[in-house]
Amino acid sequence: MSLPTVHSVASPPAPAQVRAPAPPPDTDRLVQLAARSCGTAMALVVLLENGQAVFSSGTGFSAAEREGLVTLCAAALETPPRQPLLPARCAPGIHFYRGIAIAGQDGTLRGVLAVMDRVPRSLSPEQEQDLETLVELVAGQLDLQRQRRERRAMAAERARIRSSMRQTEEDAQRLATRLGITLESITEGFYTLDPDWRFTYINSEGVRLLRRSSAAELLGKSIWEEFPGVVNTSFSEQVQAAVTGHRQVEFEALYAPLDKWFEVRAHPFPDGLAIYFRDVSKQRQTREQLMLLETSISRLNDIVIIAEALPSGKPGLRIIFVNNAFERHTGYSRSEAMGQSPQLLCGALTERSELRRIRSAFRRGEPVQAELITYKKNGRHFWMEVDIVPVADDVGVFFTHWVAVGRDVTRRKATESEIRHLAFYDALTQLPNRQLLMNRLHKTLGGQEQQRAGALMFVDLDNFKALNDTMGHQKGDLLLQKVAKRLAACVRPADMVARLGGDEFVILLDDLGDDPQAAAAEARAVGEKILAALCEPYSLAGYQHYSTCSIGITSFDHTEHAIGDLLKQADLAMYQAKVAGRNTLCFFNPVMQAAVSANAALQSDLRQGLRENQFLLYYQPQVGRDGRMTGVEALLRWQHGSRGLVEPSEFIPAAEDGGLILPLGQWVLETACRQLAAWAHRPETAALSIAVNVSVRQFRHSDFVDLVMAALKETQVSPYKLKLELTESLLADDMEVTISKMAALKDMGVTLSIDDFGMGYSSLSCLKRLPLDQLKIDKSFVKDILRDPNDAAIARTIIGLAQSLGLSVVAEGVETAAQRDFLSRHGCECYQGYLFCKPLPIAALEVFMKTLVR
Repeated sequence: MSLPTVHSVASPPAPAQVRAPAPPPDTDRLVQLAARSCGTAMALVVLLENGQAVFSSGTGFSAAEREGLVTLCAAALETPPRQPLLPARCAPGIHFYRGIAIAGQDGTLRGVLAVMDRVPRSLSPEQEQDLETLVELVAGQLDLQRQRRERRAMAAERARIRSSMRQTEEDAQRLATRLGITLESITEGFYTLDPDWRFTYINSEGVRLLRRSSAAELLGKSIWEEFPGVVNTSFSEQVQAAVTGHRQVEFEALYAPLDKWFEVRAHPFPDGLAIYFRDVSKQRQTREQLMLLETSISRLNDIVIIAEALPSGKPGLRIIFVNNAFERHTGYSRSEAMGQSPQLLCGALTERSELRRIRSAFRRGEPVQAELITYKKNGRHFWMEVDIVPVADDVGVFFTHWVAVGRDVTRRKATESEIRHLAFYDALTQLPNRQLLMNRLHKTLGGQEQQRAGALMFVDLDNFKALNDTMGHQKGDLLLQKVAKRLAACVRPADMVARLGGDEFVILLDDLGDDPQAAAAEARAVGEKILAALCEPYSLAGYQHYSTCSIGITSFDHTEHAIGDLLKQADLAMYQAKVAGRNTLCFFNPVMQAAVSANAALQSDLRQGLRENQFLLYYQPQVGRDGRMTGVEALLRWQHGSRGLVEPSEFIPAAEDGGLILPLGQWVLETACRQLAAWAHRPETAALSIAVNVSVRQFRHSDFVDLVMAALKETQVSPYKLKLELTESLLADDMEVTISKMAALKDMGVTLSIDDFGMGYSSLSCLKRLPLDQLKIDKSFVKDILRDPNDAAIARTIIGLAQSLGLSVVAEGVETAAQRDFLSRHGCECYQGYLFCKPLPIAALEVFMKTLVR
């Protein structure tokens, strides 16, 4: 069968909105019979559904032709009906059409049965009769189909009604069951009374509370007869008033026979009275205890506040109770505090960190103790120590209330503040001391919130010791106090100025921004401001004093820093400022640290080298005009465990800084004396001398002369064979002491020489006073003696000066025969340098000495 097609009779087609009804079972057969009986090529049935022409069944045409044929038939279904004009636009191939309307039993137009052909023709009377008969059969089929649908619909409706009735009965039964279960399961007693005050229902809890064995004992019985103890009581008055006034009542009543308090709710209804009741004896007792407790708390000397969590899950608390002590201490009345947040007592000085800690404890439901600056109603504040504990709900899950007990500790805090000031502040200047500075540094550098750059400044007064030594400590203390005030005036209130001790101050500049370069520039600006401020004259009790300072600065940012390292860096930078000439500032850089670290490591290795005897002496020969050795210069070498042979220029400065030059110098002196003693027993070496370099610190040692004497005495060496080469820097100060020690050594017979003459502080006026034996021309003059007229002139002058003073001359750094010949021509008689021999260990020196001309 072809697919159905729908056409609107009164409006344009809407095929997607109307579904064609299922054709009666015999429609297809009747259509085919119509085509045969009428002798036409085509026949079809079109039905009228909801005002639209709907294809039902047909034969003799293609699916493409069907829509046009349905449109052709739709004309017969219009009101009034009309016969289509052929050929029609919708079916141009149709030249014959005969359609008969299909009417139902009630005369309603149901559709049309039409026969068509592609050629003109007509129907005979018999064919017309057959077509009408077939229309009646189709109408009968349609009526039969409609009746069946109606019967099915009626049967379905009856089934639905029966099902609905059964559902209603079941719902009513379930409702009654649920109501019964609900009344039996509630935790309250429940019963109903009829208008004659007889029990009509009572649940299990009601039976239990009224101490009966079952509901049957009460049903149908009068409440006044069963419970005569409630007659003429508050209970009887209230329930009768509820019935009379047709209103709900709620009250608490004591039932004396059971010695119990009941909470009662009575609800009148047309057929009687419903009563809920529950035992509240324990609650009454609790309330009485609470009233007693509240009365007691109200008379406590400690402040008591009870707050509850805000409803609807909103954050915060509101006060629901305060005692009399609260009113006395804060000045707020109970009515003013009720419903307010506890933050009513907070103000500008209240510690925010303590408040955050309290809130954190609240979130965890933990008790907390805190000390807070608390504000009174009049704006004055006091210190309160408070203990806060949470109160959970009955389940123990949610914390509904908080109880705070506080006490005024203002006097104690004042005492603690005084003690803290003594512990953390310098008594002289009132500045923070080292301990408070360290605490601040820990907080600044250790806190995760630190994300900005800062600087640490080390300030040291220049020549402060001279003021103390000349003017006394009172003047010095007064200067320190004035310096402290000037330093504090040079920085922001948030920065810290601390005194470490003596004349040393440290300034912490915090929160200098995010840009390290800008922060360093700001630190420099502060440092220059301090330099200018401290250069201004000071009036020290009638004495005008001028002072300067040296400043070391190290910067830091939010990366991790060790406090000790920062202090060392600032101190090192300050030391560099001192070296740079004082009254200046210097920034720390890693090169300084590397140098200090390397120097510290070198000093540690030096100490280990002394313990492990890693040092040895090399000897460089000193040769006369005749080519014979007159002696040697002892040169210290260090046979390091991992670095190999280390030259003196690499470790002598570290030895000077670390105070190791004294034991090293003494070891050189004693070793040289032992070598002289060994040579004294051999004729070929008995006349040789050994020159030993003496540092300024070694010479300045108070026992130096005695140490030299002891070394000579122990080795039994002739003193004149020991030559001590002294540096010109000895002549810079303490001339009298220097001359005295040199005279003592000269009296012992020790030969004295000025090393590197012409490079330091020598002057003719002091030179003539020194008990010298020899001058030593520095190798820097000898190096270019043949090319530089100035060096040649200096060498000639030194030789001439020595000759005029009766001193011998040694030229060091002689590397060529021409240099030796020049020196010899001008009167120099002794030489030392690579022309003759480089410095050698003792074994190699012994081999070299055998090659010399005897």
